Amino acid sequence: MTISTTTIKNSYSGDGSATSFNYTFKVTDQDDIDVIIRSSDGTETTKTISTHYTVSGVGAANGGSVTFTTGNVPANGETVLLRRDTPKT
Repeated sequence: MTISTTTIKNSYSGDGSATSFNYTFKVTDQDDIDVIIRSSDGTETTKTISTHYTVSGVGAANGGSVTFTTGNVPANGETVLLRRDTPKT
């Protein structure tokens, strides 16, 4: 299956209270999206699905959302990066 889009990532500022962040690109599996937290010093940490967040909107042409689980909400000064990572065939 071919996925055609020019948007492959979204970036948001954490504030310590927002738990849900939208992605605006299609993914065909919940594992096809990387969720990365960038600290204020530039260090990046890739988060784990089910442990740190859940994904909704899989298969939707306009995307969906990533919701962080309790205790994993991005803090003020952190950046949330949502990046499509589909398998290459």
